[in-house]
Formats: sequence, C-alpha cells, structure tokens
Amino acid sequence: MRKEVQEFISATEERKRFIREQPIWYRRLSRKPDDLSSFQLEMMNFYEKTIPHRVNQFTSGIQMAQMMMQMFQAMRTKD
Repeated sequence: MRKEVQEFISATEERKRFIREQPIWYRRLSRKPDDLSSFQLEMMNFYEKTIPHRVNQFTSGIQMAQMMMQMFQAMRTKD
C-alpha cells in the first residue's frame, strides 16, 4: 500500500477502525489508491455520519422530545 494512503488511513482512529472491520478496503486501496474518496464515503455511510443520517438522527431526537412533552402534559392534566 502506498505511503500516502497509509498516512490517510492512520490520520484518524475512525479510519483505522473501519479498515479493520472492513478488510476488503485494504485490498481495494492497495490495488487502486485513487479510491480514497469512495473509501471515505463508504466509511461515513457505515458509521452513519452523512448529512441524511444526521438529519434523521436530529428528527428522531425532536420526535422523542415532542413525545416526552406530550406525556408530561397528559400527566399534568390528570392531576
């Protein structure tokens, strides 16, 4: 594997962990070192760090908060 690819991977702990969990990427980057952008995108999808994933997580958090507020209001009106 090229030195710059190794440096790219070892730059963050998340990339190291991903390549250990998905060893096919080690072989793929050894053969095609220009695939770093695909590697990065696949890693972000794997760890759910893309913008759509974050929006979904944010929306879920808001829905949970709304449900809690409704529960508190329902408990309050019973008393």
